[in-house]
Amino acid sequence: MEQRVLVLLPHPDDEAFGLSATLAEHVRNGDPVTYACLTLGEMGRNMGVPPFANRVTLPEIRKAELEESCRAIGIRDLRMLGYHDKTIEFEDQDKLDADIDALLQELRPTTVYTFYPGYSVHPDHDATGAAVVRTIGRLPRNERPVVLCLAFANNLEQGIGQPDVVRDVSANLKQKLASIQAHRSQFQVAEWVSGDVPLEKAMQERFGTERFWTYRFD
Repeated sequence: MEQRVLVLLPHPDDEAFGLSATLAEHVRNGDPVTYACLTLGEMGRNMGVPPFANRVTLPEIRKAELEESCRAIGIRDLRMLGYHDKTIEFEDQDKLDADIDALLQELRPTTVYTFYPGYSVHPDHDATGAAVVRTIGRLPRNERPVVLCLAFANNLEQGIGQPDVVRDVSANLKQKLASIQAHRSQFQVAEWVSGDVPLEKAMQERFGTERFWTYRFD
């Protein structure tokens, strides 16, 4: 059965580590996937190693990296929402919710991926997740998509328990590696490999599963 997938995340590269292989599987299955990225990550501190970006050029570089990551995953519908990095929690809440609702009304997704509010470390992550669940929570129950959340906080198991969706993504590690490598201003994949461990084995050990928490509205 076809799923209609909407991804709502605040930064370029948020998709790469957490769910790029899952999204590649959706694409493989023929599911329409839309990725709405709220910002360009223009306040990021990493500028490449050695540095090849600066504060002026970083936004366009990160935009290009995000586009490359989406090509690696197979995502054709990328939306840039134009919000400012590191300020999502301070944005006009009505406008943000309206932008999210417009995507929901246009796309009618069956599955939405975002961050779990309060358990995602970065304020932009938490604020994005909060806006998504707030907006979806206003929909009639029978119109709400399934909301699958990424979470990273140290206290998440005490707060929200174990992930209820754990996916073996071995079949899509190639796409995941390409997605991560696309964000070359932010990450250097070679740093993860120590000694004689092949890159493929290191990827399998570190990124062979993707985990999600289903958001419960009641």
